[in-house]
Amino acid sequence: MIILVTGGAGFIGRWVVKNLLDEGHKVTVVDNLSNGQESNIEEFFVNKDFEFVNGDIRNADLIDDFISKASLCIHLAAQINVQESLDFPERAYENNVLGTYNLLESCRKFMVKMVVVGTCMVYDTSSETPINENHRITPASPYAGSKIAAEEMALSYYHGFGLPIVIVRPFNTYGPYQKQNTEGGVASIFINRFLEGKKLQIYGDGKQTRDLLYVEDCANFIVRSSFEENVVGEVINAGTGKDVSINNLAEMICKDESRIEYIPHHHPQAEIQRLVCDYTKAKNILGWEPKTSLEEGIRKTTNWIEHNLK
Repeated sequence: MIILVTGGAGFIGRWVVKNLLDEGHKVTVVDNLSNGQESNIEEFFVNKDFEFVNGDIRNADLIDDFISKASLCIHLAAQINVQESLDFPERAYENNVLGTYNLLESCRKFMVKMVVVGTCMVYDTSSETPINENHRITPASPYAGSKIAAEEMALSYYHGFGLPIVIVRPFNTYGPYQKQNTEGGVASIFINRFLEGKKLQIYGDGKQTRDLLYVEDCANFIVRSSFEENVVGEVINAGTGKDVSINNLAEMICKDESRIEYIPHHHPQAEIQRLVCDYTKAKNILGWEPKTSLEEGIRKTTNWIEHNLK
């Protein structure tokens, strides 16, 4: 089986590719490296079952060429930065909506199953209970809006054309290979600043919470969702079912309150106060559960960043 992974040189994509190769699949990655990095996947270049193409999903002709040879498309390529989408909404639209449309049209042409990797950022921000797939949708940024638009368009191809579609929504994912700058996740940013001897900066009051999913658990979830026929036409969440406040996360990493500072939030309108996943559906249909505790995941991520810190 040849599997096309868009955005496969990105943080989560890199781990999805590794999981697929470990299972013996042939993998083609298409990534324009606007967010991903070739260094993330360089270890796979010696694998005869791996192919990398520096290409853009906005190029419909390129996509046709690779979809025609594939049995499955796992779609991770996206504009993913919330602040960038607020500053330049057109980038979110072009990448996340038009890019997804190109893939859907090509998958329809060759009847190739497509797995769309969405985001928990589409959910309503006022939840006080764990979020399941039926929770209200309230996108608070062009990033979230473009991702839900892409999901709905994909589901229309399932209902309208019979194209096999799966929508997966991982919650906040962290771990090795995640960027440690402002485009990365909060855990990786905190760890990097701690190792560099800098203060950990918290936007707002730090009481906002996140459900932090270790990246290898996330990749395993995406791959399992890709091969399970019972989730075709479905939306399915993945998380740990536990949330941690940003304050507690910072204290867990630096163990010194004097190394924490609070700064004004640069996009408070897009902030989600509480995020905790209800992954009951993934457990019941896939038999999937996260294996990595937050403490173990932080340790693994710290070791990796420390080893690669330049």
